[in-house]
Parts: sequence; structure tokens; C-alpha cells
Amino acid sequence: MAPKSTGGKSKSGAPTQAAGGVAGSGTTTTPRTIQTRSQKAGLQVRLEFSRGRIHRYLKQRTQHNVRIGAKAAVYTSAILEYLTAEVLDAGNASKDLRVKRITPRHLQLAIRGDEELDILVRATIAGGGVLPFIHKSLTAASGKKKLEGQQQ
Repeated sequence: MAPKSTGGKSKSGAPTQAAGGVAGSGTTTTPRTIQTRSQKAGLQVRLEFSRGRIHRYLKQRTQHNVRIGAKAAVYTSAILEYLTAEVLDAGNASKDLRVKRITPRHLQLAIRGDEELDILVRATIAGGGVLPFIHKSLTAASGKKKLEGQQQ
């Protein structure tokens, strides 16, 4: 007598018996590769947020034991990956200045330079400074004075 299958996921990757097939009849399916939820989401490869861990945290933070779907963790982790990638673009500002550390100034320049992040992050960044900006009337006035001095 063949051993009884318990069902569930097969971690060994061994071929399983097809539905309605008889053991030994040669009707087996191809080995199924196990995919985690992280792999199924298929988002960025360089940044990886664990969908299982985020799902667990979401379930812990709800009140009254509300059901949290599996897609909620995938969506949340995608948002976290996007925001992290955008903020880490501040590293490009630090590379341009040839420094190894990302300072609050670099974060300020990266966030205010990105239109979407600027709308999202409307907070004051401590130590970020201000964006470089010179009004057009100030630059035009100094240009006129230089021209008048050269004509005389």
C-alpha cells in the first residue's frame, strides 16, 4: 500500500500524483518550484522587505482582530521599497559631493528635488538647511549695473 499523502505544500519538490491518477500509472505533474510571497510580488531585487514579516506586523497592529489579506503586505512592502529607493537617491547627492555619508542636507536636497516626495514629506528636516534659490529680479538687477559700469 502506498503511503498516504497529507496534502499541503511539498517542500521537497518531488512530483505529486495528479488528481484522479493511480500511483505508478505515469500521470505525474512536473515538479513545482516553491515561491515565497516575496518572489511572487516580483518587485525590486536590490531592496527586499519581507512580506511575511510585514504581514505579521500588520496583524499585530490591528484592533479587534480584523482580517488582514495577503495582498495588504505585498502592497505595503512595495510602498516601503519605493520610498526607500527614492530616499536613498540622496546617496547620489552625496556621491556628487564626494562624501561617504548621507547627511540631513543631502536628504533635504533629494526630497525637495523630487516633486512627489516633496508633496508627501511636508515636514521640516532638522539640519537640512534651505534650497538654493536666487530670485530673478536680484540677478537681473546686478546684471544691469555691470552693463552700465562698462558703458561709461
